[in-house]
Amino acid sequence: MTAPENILAATEPPPLEGIRVLDFSRIIAGPLCTQQLADMGAQVIKIENPDGGDDTRRMSTPSAGGQAHFFLAFNRSKQSLSIDPRTEDGKAIILDLLKGTDVLVENYRPGVMKKFGLDFESLKHKFPKLIYLSVSAYGQTGPMWDRPGFDPVLQAESGMMSLTGEPDGEPMRHALSLVDTMTGLQSVGAICAALLARNRSGKGQRIDLALMDMAVAALGNAALFYLCSGSQPKRAGNSHMTSTPTNLFYAADGPLYMALGTNRLYRQLCEDVLERPDLVTDPQFKEPSDRLKNRPELFRILADIFKTKPREEWLKRMRHLPAGPVRTLGEALESDEIAARGMVEEVDHPTAGKIRVLGSPLNFSSSQLRAFEAPPTLGQHNRLILKEQLGLDDQQIASLEERGIIGKRE
Repeated sequence: MTAPENILAATEPPPLEGIRVLDFSRIIAGPLCTQQLADMGAQVIKIENPDGGDDTRRMSTPSAGGQAHFFLAFNRSKQSLSIDPRTEDGKAIILDLLKGTDVLVENYRPGVMKKFGLDFESLKHKFPKLIYLSVSAYGQTGPMWDRPGFDPVLQAESGMMSLTGEPDGEPMRHALSLVDTMTGLQSVGAICAALLARNRSGKGQRIDLALMDMAVAALGNAALFYLCSGSQPKRAGNSHMTSTPTNLFYAADGPLYMALGTNRLYRQLCEDVLERPDLVTDPQFKEPSDRLKNRPELFRILADIFKTKPREEWLKRMRHLPAGPVRTLGEALESDEIAARGMVEEVDHPTAGKIRVLGSPLNFSSSQLRAFEAPPTLGQHNRLILKEQLGLDDQQIASLEERGIIGKRE
C-alpha cells in the first residue's frame, strides 16, 4: 500500500493570530501551554525576572548558546520581557500591556500573583475580557492549596507511581514529566474554549488547573478498575494491568514492543505472523481473561518464538499490527518517519547559531502554524515591546534599565 500524499497545504493565517498572551509561567506546564499558543500564532510575551529569568534557563547541561536544553524545550517563538513586577514602575508597565492582552498565564504558588497586585480578583474589573489561567500543584482551593509541588511528587501522591514498575519491585516514577505535560496540553484547550465563550458573552474568566487534578484525571481506566472493584491493579512492568499480550519481547537481534489486547489482534498475530493458529484455539488463551490468567505461559511461548528471527523480519510481518522496535531517543528522532512528519526542525538561535528543536504535532488543513523562532535570550525583546507596544522612547527605556526595573539584554 502506498502512502497518501500530504494534503495539508495550509495557506490561511495561524488560528490564534492577533491574540496576545502575557506569560508569567516557568518550568514546564505553563511554558508548554504558551509555546503551543505561540505555535498557533499568538504573540506570547514571557515575563521574566531580570535576575536570571525562568529557572530552567541555567539548569544542567547540555546547553546551546548559554541556554539549557530544558529551557529550549518549552519556550520557542516567544518574546522575552525581563521586568520586575514588584516595583511600581514595573507593575505599571505590565498593567499597560494588559490593556491589549487576551490571555494571562501564570503558574506561581497561589498567593504570589496577589503580592504583585496582578491576581485575577485585582484585574477582573479593570480588564473584564481577560482570560486568566492559573496552574498550580493543588489548585486555588482545597486543603492543599498553599503547598508547592513538582511533577514526580504528584505522580506519587495521585497513585500513578503505584501502577508503574515490576510486579515484585518498587513503585516507579515515569522519567518524563507526564503530569506537567498533560496539564500544559489541557490548558491550551481550556484557553481556546474560554476564548470561544468570550466571543458569545464578551466576558473573560479565570481557569484554575491543578497538577493533582490532572494526575487523577489521567488515571483513566486504572482509576475505574479501582472504583469498580475496590482493589488496586497490580503492577505489570512492561506489560499491562489487563491487556494481553502487551509486552516487550526480544527478537534474535533486539527488542520489540507490541500491544495486542483484543481477540482480533491476537488472532492476527498468531495466524498471520507466528503461523501458530493453535494458540488461538488453545483454551488457555482463547479469551482476554484466559490470556490474562495464563499470561506467564503465553509470554514464555511468545518469547521462544520471537528469538528465532531478526527484529526487522518480525516487524515486516507485523506492519498491520500495533508493534514496533524499542528505540533509543537518537534512533527515534533521527528516523525517516519523524523527518517526514516535520517533528524535528532547525531554527536560527541568536547566540548558538542553528539548533534543532521539536516540531509541533498540530496540523490544520487551512490554517498555517507560525514559522518557528528560537527560544529568546533573557530580555531579548525588552526594547521592541516597550517601543512598539507601549511607545516608550530610548531615554525612558534606559532609565528603566538603570533603575533595575527591566533587565539589560543578555
